[in-house]
Amino acid sequence: MTIPVRMETLTKLDTSERDYDTIRRVIEKISLDYRDQPSLEVLAESVGETPTGLQKLFTRWAGLSPKAFLQAVTLDHARRLLADGLPLLETSLELGMSGPGRLHDLFVTHEAMSPGDFKVHGAQLIIRYGFHPSPFGECLAMITDRGLAGLAFADGGADNRRAMLDDMTRRWKKAVYREDSKATAPYVSRIFDPEAWQPDRPLRVVLIGTDFQISVWQALLDIPFGQATTYGAIASRIGKPSASRAVGAAIGANPISFVVPCHRAVGKTGALTGYHWGLTRKRAILGWEAGVAG
Repeated sequence: MTIPVRMETLTKLDTSERDYDTIRRVIEKISLDYRDQPSLEVLAESVGETPTGLQKLFTRWAGLSPKAFLQAVTLDHARRLLADGLPLLETSLELGMSGPGRLHDLFVTHEAMSPGDFKVHGAQLIIRYGFHPSPFGECLAMITDRGLAGLAFADGGADNRRAMLDDMTRRWKKAVYREDSKATAPYVSRIFDPEAWQPDRPLRVVLIGTDFQISVWQALLDIPFGQATTYGAIASRIGKPSASRAVGAAIGANPISFVVPCHRAVGKTGALTGYHWGLTRKRAILGWEAGVAG
């Protein structure tokens, strides 16, 4: 399947990645000091920006002002998401949600690779990969002939890039890996461009894991855009109510970050808890989604 590349989207992704370094430092400041509700002036000073410059940068990147973003990543907000999201987990697709968030939920179509393919560690599987800019730092996209199989993040630099690739290739040790950023670029340009989230042109995703992992990842795909749920709720949804810890492990092993939204799983108190690619990035993704959904 040939997916056209939108050149303006690639340009925006380059800009977004440059912006993300500043955004990341602001989010870290917010994460440490959110109880003090730091002002725009304090946040700007912490990253060497003017208040006006930071306001413009943040709004361009997230669609939210720093103040609104701060509200989107506080514990109280996470609890509100949780309270809203839990009762709707089973029925969210019947609620007539509208806007880009709903489009994103319909945009992704998935299938599971057979357990046998996973058990042989991807033997005879050809995986093409490429490194690309994204709104959340450099990303690594991995595809098979059946669709997107992996999406990972790093903060840039050769060492981080190597660690990101090693982390992903260890999951399917016997697969054949071929660097091919030309093939993966169209996927990345669509993943991070809300204008390209079209249900009639779905993004094909292939899930490669154990039966249990795949059941957890499929449950993650049912969490509505802009909402959150708990590990325990996911365990109940897949019929394993006592398996919260195993669910957490499966979520941590999710190979397709952002698209399969492991960032929407939170602790039972609403705390963001862990994220394989870093809590700062988890906060960034949740805040970015808040801007898109708003």
